[in-house]
Amino acid sequence: MINHKTLGIDISKKKFDVALLSNQKLKHKKFTNDEKGFQLLHQWLVKQDGLEAHVCLEATGIYGEALSEYLFDAGYTLSVVNPARVKGFSQSELQRNKTDKTDAGLIARFCFAMKPQTWSPLPKEIRELRDLVRHLDALQSMRQQEKNRLEAASKVIQTHLLDHIDYLDHEIKQIKNLIDQQIEGHPDLETRRGLLTSIPGIGEATIRVILSEFGDIHRFKNAKALAAFIGVAPRVRESGTSLRDRGKMSKTGRSQLRKAFFMPALVALRYNPIIMELKERLTLVGKSKMAIVGAAMRKLVHLIYGVLKNGVPFNAKFA
Repeated sequence: MINHKTLGIDISKKKFDVALLSNQKLKHKKFTNDEKGFQLLHQWLVKQDGLEAHVCLEATGIYGEALSEYLFDAGYTLSVVNPARVKGFSQSELQRNKTDKTDAGLIARFCFAMKPQTWSPLPKEIRELRDLVRHLDALQSMRQQEKNRLEAASKVIQTHLLDHIDYLDHEIKQIKNLIDQQIEGHPDLETRRGLLTSIPGIGEATIRVILSEFGDIHRFKNAKALAAFIGVAPRVRESGTSLRDRGKMSKTGRSQLRKAFFMPALVALRYNPIIMELKERLTLVGKSKMAIVGAAMRKLVHLIYGVLKNGVPFNAKFA
């Protein structure tokens, strides 16, 4: 029988635990979540004859991105999976204990049993754009926090807060210029930005997020897969005659992406003819305001997918 080794990784901000599954036995190790830790992991796997192992970790935001890219560049077979899948697998095992060590072993067993599809990082220009866009979001959040403090600040610190706000304004302007240069320097990104601009409700802020987080739209099988990636796909719960729960978002995707689509949906409900028609139809059947906003978010995702995949600007009649 072929010895199929899997490596489960449970990652956090400062460290990560690994579990190497081989012949139904687990070997555990812990490393720091930095370049040195990545190298020590590779050296440990060499000693354990684990270079051919299928590596699996959960998609936990920014904490695992650097490690994922390192492992891919080092030639490992790698999968980055939705945490909800691992949670479901844990429930099937009736697992009671939850520690970083046991979670790493759980992910290794999940990888062995489910053999998830392999993962590859976004192209370099997309990763660079992503880093710029995320830095811009952080600066804008910081500026808003300082403005909130200014409202209740005493005179002794108002000058300092205003100086910091001016500094942040300057930095935000600089980063926006760098983002524009990054997009304009790559014809494919510039083309996609032009297509997205044609959709009523989609502004520059949302376009930055789409270009930096989605990558090649063709990696999503269909618009439903993209909606699930973002977390705006509808969740259906039905059981007999007592449970009928429809219309709520699954929220199993990335919260930052969902946040980026909330305001565009509100704008589209007023100015996008396709989504305005959707609003009228849902209002007639008694849907709540938030349910309609959620439906508008999903519809926007479908429009974005169609425009990018077909390479043609938005056309209300065609849509």
